[in-house]
Amino acid sequence: MPQVMEFKLPDLGEGLTEAEIVRWLVAVGDVVAIDQPVVEVETAKAMVEVPCPYGGVVTARFGEEGEELPVGAPLITVAVGAQSMPVGAEESAGAEGSGEAPRPLIGYGSDHSRPARRRRVRPVTAAVSAPVTAPAPVAVAPAAPAVPGGPVPVISPLVRKLAKDHGVDLRALDGSGPEGLILRADVEAALAALREPAPAPAPAAVAVTAQGERIPLKGLRGAVAEKLSRSRREIPDATCWVDADATELMAARAAMNAVGGPKISVLALLARICTAALAKYPELNSTVDLAAKEIVRLPSVHLGFAAQTERGLVVPVVRDAQGRNPESLSAEFARLTELARAGKLAPADLTGGTFTLNNYGVFGVDGSTPIVNHPEAAMLGVGRIIDKPWVHDGQLAVRKVVQLSLTFDHRVCDGGTAGGFLRYVADCVESPAVLLRTL
Repeated sequence: MPQVMEFKLPDLGEGLTEAEIVRWLVAVGDVVAIDQPVVEVETAKAMVEVPCPYGGVVTARFGEEGEELPVGAPLITVAVGAQSMPVGAEESAGAEGSGEAPRPLIGYGSDHSRPARRRRVRPVTAAVSAPVTAPAPVAVAPAAPAVPGGPVPVISPLVRKLAKDHGVDLRALDGSGPEGLILRADVEAALAALREPAPAPAPAAVAVTAQGERIPLKGLRGAVAEKLSRSRREIPDATCWVDADATELMAARAAMNAVGGPKISVLALLARICTAALAKYPELNSTVDLAAKEIVRLPSVHLGFAAQTERGLVVPVVRDAQGRNPESLSAEFARLTELARAGKLAPADLTGGTFTLNNYGVFGVDGSTPIVNHPEAAMLGVGRIIDKPWVHDGQLAVRKVVQLSLTFDHRVCDGGTAGGFLRYVADCVESPAVLLRTL
């Protein structure tokens, strides 16, 4: 006789307490396998697929797309039993069918080595052999009577965002991709059709009033707003800055890349300089424990870096950056940036930083006063590297100049330490040989 198991929204780690349902990947009546993703949710940190630890028939689904659920709230119920399982899955479901605790979810906790998998769900072809008692499923109202229910065949978060921002109902579209997959071109074609008779509807997440637009502070934007506000409330910060001649640094990078092999990025060289500077000035790789009234100096440098994505600004973290060379740093920056732009960063990739490097020069600006990334103690900002007149060896010359700015928590150190850190960074930028002498 099948046993009904309730699967609740799991703890996604790093203190996250709720998540928003972005897209259901299964419908009531579908057969699911163990560890098959059943729903895609968005937390304040990332967008993730949640796999179910049970295999069987989905008997109920809780929550609608766009709804926020707290950790521990029911997600789905699954009828677990030999006759309700996919062919060949009976053995793997033995533990679940006996009522034992579910196995750890893939992609959460300390093991992030296996990516989440997408599987095409299959509808039930035969009824479950015994009656199933389960909570009534939550009704998900379709956008139009003629539109069928069930999961929407969309993989790309960019396509989903484009549709959401312009009020396009994905359930009403016929995908032109493989197996009916909805592509960006399908959404753009629907938008073009909508524009002909009337302007496209306003985005569902934005309320238009006589006073203007009201955009909810939720999800990633809400998390960023709360974190920045907390930084301003709790951290007495100060900023110092200096212009540096980066001509020699750029020449060193060109020489390193001329010998072949993986290319070294400017960000990687600046990161290597930062880790060396933090070894000399460990006060800035710390955090303040207000409850204990202590400054905690941290043994490892987990270096955050700002990355702009379509979802907004995120700060992925390079673990143990102090033990990486420029080549390793370049590779890790590239890997995390690609995941960030695809919306596939895990929550653990966005937390635990001890110091942040912010290269706002990519936006074409020279300087800024960064806000410290709470609970860290400092952030180094880097402006654009441009040709400027500069006195070099007593002569006026055109050199590649960059402005460096350091915002720091004045509780962890005084201006002398902050100035010493920034001056060391500038010296390494102006003469990379300085860094070699300290390695």
